[in-house]
Amino acid sequence: MIQLGYFTIDTPDIDKARAFYSAVFGWRFDEASSHPTYLHVAESDPPFGFTKVERARDFAHLYFKVEDVDALCKRVTELGGKAAIPSDSATGRSVVVSDDQGVSFSLWQPAAGF
Repeated sequence: MIQLGYFTIDTPDIDKARAFYSAVFGWRFDEASSHPTYLHVAESDPPFGFTKVERARDFAHLYFKVEDVDALCKRVTELGGKAAIPSDSATGRSVVVSDDQGVSFSLWQPAAGF
């Protein structure tokens, strides 16, 4: 079963997002996993964070947890969708894809321990 593994919320200002969401929801942030363009929300399930962008979207970006990003990129394109080039980070391998109607989402293959 594929499940939601991660998501991000776009924001033009990380510090304002930190102040607003901590005041509204009491959220705390994981400073070790954060940096100037990313703010990780502590103790969330599924995990998520804020990504600094120039123009924010008014919806979250979803990352579906999968076992093999590369195999699913191939499947997405076979079905008429599009896939960017996957990238690797400390948390695993991920890629932005879109369905055959242009709706984007991401695939995330967690690294060991995530």
